[in-house]
Amino acid sequence: MTLPPTDPEGFLKDHESWNPEVALAIAAAESLELTDAHWEVIELVRTFYADYGLFPQNRVLVSKMREQLGEAKGSSIYLMKLFSGKPIRVLAKVAGLPKPPFCE
Repeated sequence: MTLPPTDPEGFLKDHESWNPEVALAIAAAESLELTDAHWEVIELVRTFYADYGLFPQNRVLVSKMREQLGEAKGSSIYLMKLFSGKPIRVLAKVAGLPKPPFCE
């Protein structure tokens, strides 16, 4: 699959060009195999972005995860296990969203 255009850091230039196949390709480039648990969080951040026009800060994201996915999945540790390294950066990239301004 050919990826839609990305910026030099690998974020999609147009988040509207995202689809699940694109997510799988980006995840593969990040050495990440997406599971149902990953998709839950990806859908959550994409919905948040659609509703508010921005990527949630870590504290807000964890709170939303706890609220929507349950207590066991509502922690920074859980997020780190799914999207290791820099989880917000990797999650935003795989979800096809612009690089969050608070992300290094």
